[in-house]
Amino acid sequence: MRIAVIGAGIAGLVAAAGLQKAGHEVTVHERSSNPHPVGAGLTLFGNSFEALDLVGLGDAVRDASTGTIGSMRAGQRTPSGRWMTTAPPATSGAVRSIHRSDLHRVLIDSLRTGTLRLGSPATVSADGTPRIVAAGQSEDVDLVIVADGIHSPNRRILGLDTGLHYAGYTAWRGVTGAPVDIHHEAGETWGRGQIFGIVPLPDHRIYWFGTLNCPAGSTFPDEHAEVRRRFADWHPPIQECIEATPPDALLRHDVYDLAAPLPSLVKGRTVVIGDAAHAMTPNLGQGAGQGIEDAATLTVLLRDASPDALESTLFTYDELRRPRTTSVMRGSRTAGRVAQASNPLLAGLRDGALRLTPARALTVANNRLVNWPRPA
Repeated sequence: MRIAVIGAGIAGLVAAAGLQKAGHEVTVHERSSNPHPVGAGLTLFGNSFEALDLVGLGDAVRDASTGTIGSMRAGQRTPSGRWMTTAPPATSGAVRSIHRSDLHRVLIDSLRTGTLRLGSPATVSADGTPRIVAAGQSEDVDLVIVADGIHSPNRRILGLDTGLHYAGYTAWRGVTGAPVDIHHEAGETWGRGQIFGIVPLPDHRIYWFGTLNCPAGSTFPDEHAEVRRRFADWHPPIQECIEATPPDALLRHDVYDLAAPLPSLVKGRTVVIGDAAHAMTPNLGQGAGQGIEDAATLTVLLRDASPDALESTLFTYDELRRPRTTSVMRGSRTAGRVAQASNPLLAGLRDGALRLTPARALTVANNRLVNWPRPA
C-alpha cells in the first residue's frame, strides 16, 4: 500500500520505519526543515522496547541509549535528600534513557533515502479520504497517518479535536554539558508545587528537569537564574546539574495534555497516532512509549492487510489503542496533580503515603502500566 505519514516525530518515524520494513511504500512529510528537533532526554520503559522489537528497531535504539539507571538507586526523595520510596529492581531494570536527538537520528537512519521530506507541511481531507495536500500538490494514497504532535492542525481538520488542557505547571529541561557525579542515584525529588528529576544519559551526560506550579504563559527575565533560585536549597547534585548546563541550552515549556480523549483515532482511511492522538503529561514517562506502541500496533495490523480490508483493520486499531491510551493519559494527569501538590497538608499526606507504599504495590502498578495489548 501507499502510505503518507504527516509528522516526523517519534511515533511518525517508528510507524514509517515499521511499515516500510513490512513492504509498504511510505512517505513522511515534516513541516520543519530541521530533521533533529529541539529536545532533551527521555526514558523508555520495557513496553517501548517490546514495541520497537516488533518493528525491528529495538537493537538500534538500545545501542544509542543507556540502561545505567537500572543499576542505580532510584525513586522519590524530599528536597532535603531523604528517600521516600525506592523503585524495586523489577520496575527500573528495563528502563533505558536516551537523548531525543539521538533517538531521532536512529529512526531517520532506518528509513530509505528519499522517504523523509523536510519543509513539507501536509494537510488531510476533512472526511478522512486518503488524500493529502503537500507543497500545493494533491496526492492520493491508500492510507494517511497523522502524527503531527500535540498542536496537530490535522486533528482539527478531521473534526476530532478536543482542545488542550494546561496542567498547571511549567517545566525546565536541560542536559549537562559536562559530567556530573550523581552518586549512582537518580529519580525525582518532590517538593511543594515543584519537582526535580535526574536521569543519566550515555557519555556520562545528565538529563534533568525541574517543574514549577505557575500560571500559563509566565515569563522570567533570566531562565537559568530562575531555575537556580527555585531549587537553591535542594539536595545535591541538583545545583551541580543546573550549573553544568549552558544557559543557551536550557529549555522551558508549559505542560499541556489533551483536554479529553479523542472520540475516535480513525476517520475514513486516516488514522491519528502519537501526541496528535493522546498527548499526555510526562508524569508516568509514557508519552513517547504510547506513540511507539501506536506505531508498532499499526505496523503489525497492516503487515498482511489489503486495501479492501483497510477499514476493518483501522477499526481494530482503534479498539486496541483508544482504551489503552485513554487510561494512561488519565493516569498521567492524576499522577501529576498528586506530585505537584503545593498545599502543605496535601503534600505531607502525599509524602506519608509514598513512604508507606510497599515495594510489591509499586511493582504491580508498574507492571499494569507497561503491559500492553500486543496485536495478534
